[in-house]
Amino acid sequence: MQKSPENAPSSFEQSTKQLDLKEGQQGLPKRKQSAYKGDFGHVLIVGGDYGMPGSVRLAGEAALRVGAGLVTIATRSEHISVVTARHPELMCYGIKKASELEPLLSRATVIVVGPGLRESSWANQLFKKVMMARLPKVIDAGALDLLMKYHKYADDAIITPHVGEAARLLKTTPTAIQQDRLAAVNALQTYAPVVVLKGAGSLVKGKGEAPRICTAGNPGMASGGMGDILSGVIAGLCAQGLTLLNAAYYGVCIHAVAGDRAAAQGERGLLATDLLPHLRALVNEL
Repeated sequence: MQKSPENAPSSFEQSTKQLDLKEGQQGLPKRKQSAYKGDFGHVLIVGGDYGMPGSVRLAGEAALRVGAGLVTIATRSEHISVVTARHPELMCYGIKKASELEPLLSRATVIVVGPGLRESSWANQLFKKVMMARLPKVIDAGALDLLMKYHKYADDAIITPHVGEAARLLKTTPTAIQQDRLAAVNALQTYAPVVVLKGAGSLVKGKGEAPRICTAGNPGMASGGMGDILSGVIAGLCAQGLTLLNAAYYGVCIHAVAGDRAAAQGERGLLATDLLPHLRALVNEL
């Protein structure tokens, strides 16, 4: 288990509350015998520009594994076969223009926007359309740069930057972020009411709440796709009825503990997909 980040202020741990896995597991609503898929929400994932279909696929698989009833992915048409190849349970639509998102948005419970997005006219159009929807959102990866570009405050969203993305959002350096992560997570709330500052000792900050720290996780999780898994986990929990803040609290914790279990065979070479079976186990333990 990791402690607070290197070079953190001495008051770091005293200023935060530790995230509790069992508390999060108990917060998941018990399923009725008469339940059907519509009871557990519909996650819409928007992203996956050219060359990056894996990002939306990872987020979608994670949302399913933590219990979302339905997951739809809106991406480039060329990526449909790649996205659905391993998990045909993922519904996938090729999107050419933003107006094609409208029927998908009308059915969604929560949106993930950003995995596999990069600066392009296509990404800009989709981002603007998503931001108009009055639905809870998880904003990550390429969508964070668009959020900054348009100087938007997303009042119904979670943002999940890693240190590099946080530095861009706050117009500073990664070193400065790491030297005072508490100040950074507070400053990031100029973009959204709920912030997850990822990294060793990930911090979760809700509006008007003290930051909470995750002490689980390991260096093996410093590999591509881990953030996409986290976005899917948070959205999947939110789809099942958790508030944005609680979905962030428990999503971060479940994701990190899954990473620790997956690292039992060693940290080096750990893949984002290695977390998926552990996610399912964790949300069913209690």
